[in-house]
Amino acid sequence: MDTSSHREVRSLEPTHTLAEYVSALETALTTDGAALGCGPIHSTTVPSNISLLVATSGSTGKPKEIALTSSALIASAQASNKYLKAAKGNTWSLLLPLTHIAGINVLVRALQLGTQPFDLRNHVGVYPQADFTAIVPTQLFSALNENAELLKHLQSATAVLVGGASLSQELREQGEAAGINIVATYGMSETCGGCIYDGVALDGVTFEIAENGQIKISGPVLAEVERENGWFVTQDLGRVVDGKLQVIGRSDDTIISGGENISLSAIESEINKRFPHLNVAAFATTDSKWGHALHVAVESNDETIKAAISDLLAQTIGAHTKPKSVILLDKLPRIGIGKVDRISLAKMVN
Repeated sequence: MDTSSHREVRSLEPTHTLAEYVSALETALTTDGAALGCGPIHSTTVPSNISLLVATSGSTGKPKEIALTSSALIASAQASNKYLKAAKGNTWSLLLPLTHIAGINVLVRALQLGTQPFDLRNHVGVYPQADFTAIVPTQLFSALNENAELLKHLQSATAVLVGGASLSQELREQGEAAGINIVATYGMSETCGGCIYDGVALDGVTFEIAENGQIKISGPVLAEVERENGWFVTQDLGRVVDGKLQVIGRSDDTIISGGENISLSAIESEINKRFPHLNVAAFATTDSKWGHALHVAVESNDETIKAAISDLLAQTIGAHTKPKSVILLDKLPRIGIGKVDRISLAKMVN
């Protein structure tokens, strides 16, 4: 194979310093030197226009390598900073791992502002003040319930991006009541991370809802992915309300149990309404009698919650949503930085 138009991929280990990451990223974005690999990358070379490879397992558990150009990454960072009204000299703090696009985005945004981000990935004690930061919902939950210093850090920021997984309305309201200026982001590695903020597309980005309800995205932030007439078709379902995008679940989110359709995200939403302080996940296993069996996992050691959840679902949605089991865990297994690993949960009850 002719590799003359290719460039080497350089993957950094977790032991590398933030300064080394920033330097490698800046080189990847601005020169024809090595591209940067994030996560468990197996490719050793990429086409010369690719600056970043991001490893992602997605919700299916199948590994992928998402190829991003410098123009897409810079367009994403500039659009994000523009939406937030970030100015030269403003600062970002890094609270996300650099094996994921969300962490890399913080570095690119800071580079665009001419500043170095504060590295708070393993921080203990008093946090420095930063103008902007990005977190996942579990970190917001932790700040509100466990980590007082992180809470102060989020409260002092001009804006806090929250993405990587679904942000429940209840958790958002708790955060805003605590004085955090939350901006909910929607996107994925294929769109250079978040590209729709609080339902509004970033500069240059466009979204539509396909006839089957799937969200389609176009714009300069797209990775080198398969497109349909210029659109990247996501696996997420959405609707437009007052001109803003509302994500309502995934196209692969619905199971059929005993002939009844059950939305896993709807199950989680219903539980969160009654128990807003619980981290919960609905998942399914195959069942010879029913097709699929519904289960619920909860971050709790309270045995009484099992019956409470079963009764709640039966009363509010229907008897067919009474879970086959409710399991209690110290921590929900997660894919990457935010999404619950439903495959691992299913293995626990099989």
